[in-house]
Parts: sequence; structure tokens; C-alpha cells
Amino acid sequence: MTTLVTTGHVQVLGVPGDRHEEVLTPEALDFIARLDAAFAARRFDLLTERRRRSALLRGGTPLDFSRATKSIRTDPDWRVARPAPGLTDRRVEITGPPERRIAVNALNSGAQVWMADFEDATSPTWENIVQGQLTLIDAIDRRIDFTADNGKEYRLTDRPATIMVRPRGWHLTEKHLVIDGRPVPAALVDFGLYFFHCARRQIDAGSGPYFYLPKLENRYEARLWNDVFLLAQDLLDIPRGTIRATVLIETITAAFEMEEILHELREHSAGLNAGRWDYLFSLIKNFAHRPDFVLPDRATVTMTAPFMRAYTELLVRTCHQRGAHAIGGMAAQIPGGGTEALEAALAKVRLDKEREAEDGFDGSWVAHPGLVPVCRTVFGEVLGDRPHQLERTRDDVHVTAEELVAVRRTAGRPTPEGVRDNIAVTLRYYDAWLNGRGAVALNGLMEDAATAEIARVQIWQWLKHGTVERRSVERLFEEELATLGATYPWARLDQVRDLFERTALAKELPAFFTTEAYARHLVGRPVVQA
Repeated sequence: MTTLVTTGHVQVLGVPGDRHEEVLTPEALDFIARLDAAFAARRFDLLTERRRRSALLRGGTPLDFSRATKSIRTDPDWRVARPAPGLTDRRVEITGPPERRIAVNALNSGAQVWMADFEDATSPTWENIVQGQLTLIDAIDRRIDFTADNGKEYRLTDRPATIMVRPRGWHLTEKHLVIDGRPVPAALVDFGLYFFHCARRQIDAGSGPYFYLPKLENRYEARLWNDVFLLAQDLLDIPRGTIRATVLIETITAAFEMEEILHELREHSAGLNAGRWDYLFSLIKNFAHRPDFVLPDRATVTMTAPFMRAYTELLVRTCHQRGAHAIGGMAAQIPGGGTEALEAALAKVRLDKEREAEDGFDGSWVAHPGLVPVCRTVFGEVLGDRPHQLERTRDDVHVTAEELVAVRRTAGRPTPEGVRDNIAVTLRYYDAWLNGRGAVALNGLMEDAATAEIARVQIWQWLKHGTVERRSVERLFEEELATLGATYPWARLDQVRDLFERTALAKELPAFFTTEAYARHLVGRPVVQA
């Protein structure tokens, strides 16, 4: 490691890259340092609380709606902020890492929103993080046009999608930016660099600094983000309420605090999103110790499962009761593979989006530009000329705590094919992530960290409860590792093996594979984790 920049207590470590100095200015680093000074300690305390609550769940403490916040849930009068410019109509949102080619294709896709994802779709190499920020600056300044090595031209259209940015979650750190030898919270790095460089740019362009907030577990974590927003706006003399943020409800604990999360962020709220893959991962992870929470193959656990239906219907009702957008989950299919395969993929997407639109969602996510037309058509059939359906308050929906965790009603057992698929997806995704790619096309689906997490925690849970034999899992593991090496001679087989053994086969279940992989393999040496 070499020191690239030192400003006050801030050190940026790593090898300098092309145009890095445009992002890592002394003023931007000072801005991040001020955010860190104000909020790093609170973040540490909240992560400590996460571990405490996780231990309580393992000990049998049931989940329920909080009595302490009943007054917030029963107060009929409060509402979130009105939609900000560019966020009124959100019927199609496309997601992907902030890479130059992907950014142009997403912005030109016809979707209303592009979510630039520094979290699940980005492997957090230092080059990826800084170049991602440069991509966003260039996109806003309309300097993102380029010609690829194969001669293909990428040019931004006159009406690109609105940009929203998803920073990394509170649980992650950025070891290449340190203060007094301590890594800065990755969320503050991603948010801080984008906000410092792009907030004014976006306002001048008639939009604003908009965000997606990942993996929140409770209202206190939402309150922390709200306080970050307040300070950031004050430091740059930007009016309070200019920032807007959509929270991904992708943890089981957050599902019990949807209204409270909206309430904490109401001045800055742009609604909630059904982050269904991370939600499924969170549910399995938190109840992995319980045999009555063992699920069948991940491909068979669809949004029609009773506990998933309860979650999404409660989300729509909660949002619309408070004037907030409800955004549906990811369609991860990748069009291609011949006419029949394409038609089958589009049919699945249409069915999924029809259910969401009929349930009251105001829009939904897709992972590929080829899915934008079908999603837009489906929501257009329901919305017509309306930009959303906030008036559908879903007073007919009444969800209990028991219904949110009614996993035992999901029938089925893991199949040999499902076990092999989970192992194969995990190994292939780990290798791609370690090689700097966070969004990976596998078997006709766009896999990211969330789907890899589901695959590996299912393996762990199935082994713990004897649902599958360890000898069988170890045999499939060796077979799929060998296949990976034969298919990709450059694969990091030793690191992939180590990571799989630590995150899927170990006695204790790590909360996230990303923290383990980042600390041990991605940046070359251990990092201090909060």
C-alpha cells in the first residue's frame, strides 16, 4: 500500500488510478471526515445492537411489532414528503453497477430510474469504487459517451433515466480510506463522495441527490441516515429535504418497522422497495438455527409463498397509507438463449410484474434493458395515464406478526439438483466477486451478492439440520470447484475454497460473506471490522 492523499486525519491508501484526483480532492475527503466524526461511533453502537438482537432471535425471542411505537402506526395524519423532481413516475427502475458501459445502457433503457449500485452489484475493489464515482460525475455532466474496443459506440440520449445511488450497507468498511488508522464506514464513503461532487450538479440539472438505502434493520438505523442527510445538506448549504431516499425492506426485522422507518425519514423519504432476495436471505440467516424454518430449493420459493405475500402486501399498504411509493422486487432474468428461452423468460417477468401492479406497487425493478418494455407495458396497463397508484391504500390488508414468519407453510425439501445449483452459484459468484465483478450472468439469471448469500446460507442450514448429508455436499463442492477451474483457468480456486468453507461449511454462520471475503482476500490483508 502507498499513501495517495493525506488531509488532516484522512489517509487514502492504494495505487493511484486514472482521474482519481478528481474524486479524492482534499475538500471531498474533509467532508467525509466530518461525516465520520459525527456518525462513526453511532454506527458502531448500532452494529453492536444488531449482534445482540440476532442472539436474542437465536435464543427464541419472537419478532413482533413494537409496542413503543404503536402511536406512530396508529396516527393517521402524518405523511412523507411529496415526490421530488424525477421521482413521480417510477414504473420501471433498472439496476446495475456504476460501470461506464452499463451506465449508458441503463440510462438509455427507457426506464424511469437507474439505481447505480455500489453494494450488491459491485465488487468493492478500490478501482471499482472510485471509477464508479467518476462514472456518475460524467453521466450527470453528459461526458459519458465512449467507443468500446470493438468499435461499438455508447452515447447518452436526450432523456436519460433519473439516477439513484445505493451506497454500501452500514456493516461494511472501506479500508482504503482511513482516519487515525481506522477504516471509514463504506456507506459514508459512497454517500459522501457522490453527495459532495454531484448534489449541486443534480439540482442544477433539475433533479436531485437521490439514494437507495440497503439492509437497514430498524428505525434507529433509518434515523442515523436521516441525521447524515441533515448534516450533509447543512455542510454544503443545500436546503433540508432536498435529499430523497428509498429504503429497501430486505431484512426480516425491518419488515416489522416499515412505518417507523418511513416516519424517521419522512422529510427525505421516497418510499420503500421490496428487496426480496436479501429479505429471503435475512429470514433464513436469522432463523437458521430453527428446523421449522428450513426452506426447499431457492428456485421454488416464489413471491406467492404465504410469508412473502404477507411481506409485500404489508409494504404496499404501509407506503400508500403514508403517501410513499411502493417499488417491487427484482426481475433477474436475462433475455437470450433462443426464441423459446426468450419467450419463457419474458412470460415469467410479465407474470411477476402483473402480480405486483395488481397488488398496488407503483413500479418495479429489472436487471436488464431487455426487460424494460415488458415491465413498462404491464404497469402501463394498470396505471394508464397516472404516474402511480398511491390512492390505493389497501385498507383490505391486515398482516399479523405470525404471517410474516409463517415459513413452515412453504412445503418441500431440497433436491439434489437444488443443492448442486446452490453450490455452483456460490462458487462461481465468489470467484467473480474476487475478480472484481459484482453482477454475474449465470444460467440465464443476473446473480449478485444477495442471491449468492441465499445459496450459501441454505447450504449451511440444510447441513445443520441434517436435511442434506455433509458427505454429499462435500462431494458436490469438490466436483463444482473442479468444474469452475476447468471452465475458467484463471479462477482463484484456493481463495474460493477458503471462502466457501468459512461461510457455508463452518460451525458458525457468518452474517455476510462480503465482510469475510473483503477482509481476507479482496484487498490482500485483514481489515479491522466493527
